[in-house]
Amino acid sequence: MDTFSKRKYIIAGIMLGVAAIFVLRLFTIQITNKTYKQFATRNVLRKVITFPARGLIYDRNNALMVYNKAAYDLMIIPREAKAFDTTELCGIVQLDRIELRDAIKKAKQFSYYKPSIVAGQISPEIYAPLQEKLYKYPGFFVQSRTLREYPSKSAAQVLGFVGEVNQSLIEKDKYYRSGDYIGVTGLEKAYENELRGIKGVNNYMVDVHNRIKGKYNDGITDTTAILGQNLLTGLDADVQAYAELLMTNKRGAIVAIEPATGEIIVMVSAPSYDPNLLVGRQRSTNYGVLVSDSINKPMWNRAIIGTFPPGSTFKLVNALIALQEHSITPFDRFSCSGQASSPIKCTHNHVSPLAMREGIRESCNSYFWNLFRSMINHAPSPAEGFQIWRDHVMDFGFGQKVGTELSSEVKGNIPEVAYYDKYFGQKKWNSMTIRSLSIGQGEITVTPIQLANMVATIANRGYYITPHLVKSIQDTNRVYRELKYDKKETGINPEYYSIVIEGMQAVLEETRLSQSIRIDSVIICGKTGTVQNPHGADHSAFVAFAPRDNPKIAIAVFIQNAGFGATYAAPIAGLIMEKYLNDSISTSRKELEQRMIETDLLNVIQVKK
Repeated sequence: MDTFSKRKYIIAGIMLGVAAIFVLRLFTIQITNKTYKQFATRNVLRKVITFPARGLIYDRNNALMVYNKAAYDLMIIPREAKAFDTTELCGIVQLDRIELRDAIKKAKQFSYYKPSIVAGQISPEIYAPLQEKLYKYPGFFVQSRTLREYPSKSAAQVLGFVGEVNQSLIEKDKYYRSGDYIGVTGLEKAYENELRGIKGVNNYMVDVHNRIKGKYNDGITDTTAILGQNLLTGLDADVQAYAELLMTNKRGAIVAIEPATGEIIVMVSAPSYDPNLLVGRQRSTNYGVLVSDSINKPMWNRAIIGTFPPGSTFKLVNALIALQEHSITPFDRFSCSGQASSPIKCTHNHVSPLAMREGIRESCNSYFWNLFRSMINHAPSPAEGFQIWRDHVMDFGFGQKVGTELSSEVKGNIPEVAYYDKYFGQKKWNSMTIRSLSIGQGEITVTPIQLANMVATIANRGYYITPHLVKSIQDTNRVYRELKYDKKETGINPEYYSIVIEGMQAVLEETRLSQSIRIDSVIICGKTGTVQNPHGADHSAFVAFAPRDNPKIAIAVFIQNAGFGATYAAPIAGLIMEKYLNDSISTSRKELEQRMIETDLLNVIQVKK
């Protein structure tokens, strides 16, 4: 065979091989591989995200505090859209022409091929007529979602709200895309990952009239949305609503804790707002109004953000620290008259000299100044004495976040040695220089939740469980999983709490408070505080727990510009404790209840003392 013939067969073989490769490739593309079929039919396929219902939020008695209601989003795929009757569509979805134009323009800027929201959070009443006429609007379709609903209209700052996700969050978490919603504040934010669930995807065949004709590929590629997990909180919805009613036309905060568990029973910040205002089509408008209220700050959770001097409520901590450091005994007496009363004078008329029990009962400034001085001077130097004092104070949860799930919680302030060294100079300050700390004034600032945690610690005789709102979470198998929280010891000998608690009991039984705070067959232990305020009327504070043995509730009430602690904070605390322990208010206290509700302190500048 000559060389030419050999070349002919080689070339023919190569051509046949190439042809075979092309035939095999075409067979693969057209018969076995469905990818290209999907590309070819893209214009009649629609991928629809199914949003899971967010998890529900319950109170401690399994009453719903947050649930879901149906809503819909009108979507557009710009590439598929054609000319349509804008007037009719605007009338159906209740948008004006400018809003519709801007929404479509924004969608085109985002993507011509991916869906974007034109009108979000459409109610079922609007959805019904829209669905009937949707065939007239090529490129438009509806996807379902859920909106939050708040039956009790309370605990707004605690529960938080849901808002549209921004671009920075989309970039951080691939779960989200433009138009999605996310927890912005409160529990909605703290437990976003648990509440949001997992999205599903449905692929539909759509005809030329924009009507769904059925599932693509028999739904094999679809995925099912998984519901968000439910939260069971320690809140008592009825008592929460009652506490908010008592705080009508007042500024301040209330926190109540179950001492044995650390569960938060009540968290009130006043003034507040109806959480339903931040749901639906009017959310943006309402949000702007609430945020712009710089006087009442209704979206500001004073229970964890508001910082104030604790006033006389802090004397309880000073007493315990002095006992632990053996700088005094419960029986040491200090006088309210003469040189012993200087530099902090007592503002009450009472027997003198006093021991610790009576000092707490009468809230004697002179007694606690002398107690504080003996404690600071008990160490080799004032700085060392102060550091010992500060370490004990921090063990009660002050000067740090106590650990609630809410990210906006602040630390308050317990000054450091370095602060006084810088302000006065090293070795140029002593107990006299910082004497205001003895009565809970000066540089100390605390939050209402820290005060509630303090009195819960006293109720427990020396420890606290990290205060928390959520007690358990329902997992994907719909079984509740109990959450674990830390137990923290103060380092104060439990025996020293007895004398302090005796003094707190005397406050309620041997003073005028016995007339306004009482619960049948229940021993209450408490302490008032009148917090000096250089900007206007003093603040009214009160802390308490009940019953004395096996306490069920510890509470802190802080009302701005309300004067003496016994005037408003104490009676309101008493009513809340009675409501929680007895589920009702006795007839004899209804007049007091009505007076507390009707009192308006929002515009108080100065209270007559």
